[in-house]
Amino acid sequence: MNISTMSEENLKRFGEFESFYYEGRWITNVETHQAANRLGNLLRDLGVKKGDRVVTQLLNCPEIIASFPAINRIGGAIVPLSPLLRPDQASYVFRDCGAKVIITSSLFLDAVRKAKENAPKLQHIILVDQDDVPDTVSYRKRVAEFPSEIDTVETDNEDTAALIYTAGTTGKPKGVIHTHFSIYINALALYEFLLVSRQRTLTQTISEIDPKSLRRVEEKVVVSGLDRARTVLFVLPLSHSYGISVMYVGALTGDKAVVFPRWDVVKALQAIEAFRIESMSFVPTMYIQMLNHPDFDRFNLSSLRHCSCGAAPLPLEIARQWEQRVGVAIREGWGMTETGATTCTQPFDRPQKYGSIGKSIYKCNTVKIFDEQEREAAAYETGEIVVKGPTVMKGYWNKPDETEQTLKNGWLYTGDVGYKDEDGYIFITDRKKDIIIRGGENVSPREVEEVLYQHPKIAEAGVIGIKDAVFGEEIKAFIVLKAGQTVETDEIMEFCKERLPSFKRPKVIQVLDALPRSPVGKVLRYELRKIG
Repeated sequence: MNISTMSEENLKRFGEFESFYYEGRWITNVETHQAANRLGNLLRDLGVKKGDRVVTQLLNCPEIIASFPAINRIGGAIVPLSPLLRPDQASYVFRDCGAKVIITSSLFLDAVRKAKENAPKLQHIILVDQDDVPDTVSYRKRVAEFPSEIDTVETDNEDTAALIYTAGTTGKPKGVIHTHFSIYINALALYEFLLVSRQRTLTQTISEIDPKSLRRVEEKVVVSGLDRARTVLFVLPLSHSYGISVMYVGALTGDKAVVFPRWDVVKALQAIEAFRIESMSFVPTMYIQMLNHPDFDRFNLSSLRHCSCGAAPLPLEIARQWEQRVGVAIREGWGMTETGATTCTQPFDRPQKYGSIGKSIYKCNTVKIFDEQEREAAAYETGEIVVKGPTVMKGYWNKPDETEQTLKNGWLYTGDVGYKDEDGYIFITDRKKDIIIRGGENVSPREVEEVLYQHPKIAEAGVIGIKDAVFGEEIKAFIVLKAGQTVETDEIMEFCKERLPSFKRPKVIQVLDALPRSPVGKVLRYELRKIG
């Protein structure tokens, strides 16, 4: 199969419709399909062949949405990179994946050119927003030269469709190989999961000829499908697996989406009210910033029906505040680039369990907790989360040793530590590498952060271990205060004293203006460790 055929199926199933709104206008699925075909023809003209890699380094925009099917349609593999990468980081990826072409915008052209100096295989820079720029290819001029139809290259299920690079927090970024089939089965399983919450039953009259009487017979039948009468807010970057996963399932659901180039808390609140948004998939930072906005209660958010969260742990206090103030529970989920982004989440047809990432949403996947002897752990016994199934990556690009360390006997070892309760719900306690060992006691940074989030003056919190001559490690907390607030360290210490045992209390507290975060809002603990 070729994953790009999903856009063709979208046209067949739903006909032409306004599929997404971007900066003042609605764009139809037909327009996107034709743009993808033209871009595919342009890439083919530039020498891109089956198996070649093409990099995109863009904010969310119509061009990046068209790039995914365009690249796959000619048999290429897309390499979606964050525009926020430093030139040295981008240059490493360019060399590692061996890309010939990059699609970007003038906002990032200087950084791309600098990165290209150390990536000799990168030949062409396609610029989506400016024409006649030296040593670049004009997207707008060149795609107009090509037809809006193209022959789709036949690809095998296991052919590479995308290389999605990890953040490289513990070394060089790793290119996660996802195939046409792993991306497809991910979207299909998500679609089936959504049927539970958005199913719509229709009565339809069918007419046929009775072969015996030769008379026309009419019969009423009941058919089920997905309720498409909703608009979603799409703000996740299409350089991250979470956003990519949500985009692909949107092709199956036929949703209308309001697309933002980048996150803006005020514009998000305005869009929810103006477009009567029903569904949104966010990261914790976005919910935190909305709740802490001084005008939050002035916006009409009553249209919201489904709020999802992933990419980083959702603080319990934030989840509770959101449900109290908005009236909608946030369904927290979990996944990794290596597992197909969205792997577990809270079921829509079951009561909410705060603090849990739910269960595997894929019937085709298995998620277990393994103890240190690599045996399945009992209920409430802590161990490493492991995943097996067709949504799991094929491996790491050009990294056989790392692949072998992560994929063992068909299981992907995630590095996340957690447990299952008696109902099979999974609770993550921390990343293995983030556990603080203080005087022989294991301390979960997340547990300490949960307490800090309960303080009325604290907007955000991040906890790390720091070296200590006596205990080996001590606990340091970084906090961001809510607007207009001031606080004494002793006040925070006393607050923690009432809620945490002595060995779990922070010894050092530092106030920051903002926590270092990844493009999708995950707290970068390795950056906090640099602060010390």
